[in-house]
Amino acid sequence: MRGRVLALVLALGAALTVLGAGPAQAAGYRYWSFWLGDGTTWTYATEGPASARPADGSVTGYRFSVSEDSSDSARPRQEPDFATICATTPAKPDAKRLALVIDPGTLKDAPTGERPPPLRTACAQLPKTATAADALASVAKPLRYNSQALLCAISGYPRTGCGEQVAGDRPTAAAPSSTDGGSDESTDGGPSVGVLAGVAAILALGGAALWQSRRRRR
Repeated sequence: MRGRVLALVLALGAALTVLGAGPAQAAGYRYWSFWLGDGTTWTYATEGPASARPADGSVTGYRFSVSEDSSDSARPRQEPDFATICATTPAKPDAKRLALVIDPGTLKDAPTGERPPPLRTACAQLPKTATAADALASVAKPLRYNSQALLCAISGYPRTGCGEQVAGDRPTAAAPSSTDGGSDESTDGGPSVGVLAGVAAILALGGAALWQSRRRRR
């Protein structure tokens, strides 16, 4: 009987350990993400700036942050407002105008020892065949790329690094809902109903076993 009671106690301890554990940690990557303006919102680009050829009147955005993938990547913090950004750049028949929002992000996403410069906007006027990368190069040099043509730095920020992994500093992203891109379930890291029910069952069995053990000793 003692062995049975001990097994139940150990099981209870394991369950309580699960309850006390914090949310799982997942690795993220520190990089410049590329966005396309869509009305008053941003859409994560499905191709890189070197191949994207936005039409006249488009807005492109760049945001530096730590994220796990495109589903949780931080958007530029200013709306893609072409009319405002390019208000002082007159149209030309043989060229196109592209508005850019360049958002270096927040201090918490900055590499150690660096401070992000302020968010800024620019209006590039380029040949109609120009790419988004051409527009960025015309307003935000120096740019830095790695050997795989990944954009590493805009206007010299950050000074070093390129898409490096940042392990264990962000909780695992919740699956987005179909409406707002976030989870409609609680994600506070609390125990699930199933775990609570399991612990309750262990407590009940443990109490019954202890009661039986004491009764036999009488």
